[in-house]
Amino acid sequence: MIDLAALTGLRAVATHGSVVAAAEATGFTPSAVSQQVKRLERQVGVPLLDRVGRGVMLTSHGRHLVDAGEQVLADLEQLEAEIQHRAGVVTGSVRLVAFSTAMRGLVAPVARRLLDQHPDLRLTLDEREPWDAVDLVAAGQCDVGIVHRWGGVAFAVPDHVDSTRVSDDVADLVVPCAHPLAGRATVTPRDLLDVDWIATPEGTICRQWLHRMYDGTGRPPRIAHVSMEFESHLALVAAGLGVALVPRLGRAPLGPEVVAVEVTDPVPTRLVDALHRRTMADSPAVAAVLDALRAGG
Repeated sequence: MIDLAALTGLRAVATHGSVVAAAEATGFTPSAVSQQVKRLERQVGVPLLDRVGRGVMLTSHGRHLVDAGEQVLADLEQLEAEIQHRAGVVTGSVRLVAFSTAMRGLVAPVARRLLDQHPDLRLTLDEREPWDAVDLVAAGQCDVGIVHRWGGVAFAVPDHVDSTRVSDDVADLVVPCAHPLAGRATVTPRDLLDVDWIATPEGTICRQWLHRMYDGTGRPPRIAHVSMEFESHLALVAAGLGVALVPRLGRAPLGPEVVAVEVTDPVPTRLVDALHRRTMADSPAVAAVLDALRAGG
């Protein structure tokens, strides 16, 4: 009989490209993942991984086992969710990943209340970027992933993953107190043609939205400094190095050196969604997590 836990480990290696990355995603040690794969090789009697340089690659047997095993694992996951739904119990372990501001502003405030309401529920939290969350949910490495997208910026989600809106998050323009725009009630992108921006790196969802916000102005935003974390944006604005677009969700209280100004035409809004696999649609544990997130949002 094929060891299903070991099959899950092999699938993680296939998804993440190495034993070390698979271990990081699943919470096991690299040694434990290696042992799972070796146990599976003994059970099926054929090699499942080939070493390539410092990494590994699935053999044709390994790829076939992962592809064929996907449906088995999905069926078992759905069966478990259906049984728990029939019993009406909120139990088991839910692995949740979220981007940093959602972890601070959305997950942290509801997690303790959720666990107090459902003492048989185990919640494991991990902070990841939205694109990582999509991959982890799709590959079965986590159960709920919190992601965001700005306005009309597309965000691809696989067909077997469902999305539930849990919150809308508005961002404000944050400027130094002495900035000419600090006294304004609202601004539009046309008021921001000559400002120096502190922005997230190129290719991030937030950076894409900043460029999209300038559609129709005839000019792109002028990026002066790049930083990944919004807390760093606030510090750089306070130092007088530029302005930043900072979401309200999980935002630290603004110090006396900076002011938040509302932006209109368009209003910069992040749509915050919770992802889960459709096979877990009947899971009372996943439903309890989604309900808590919606209430908290």
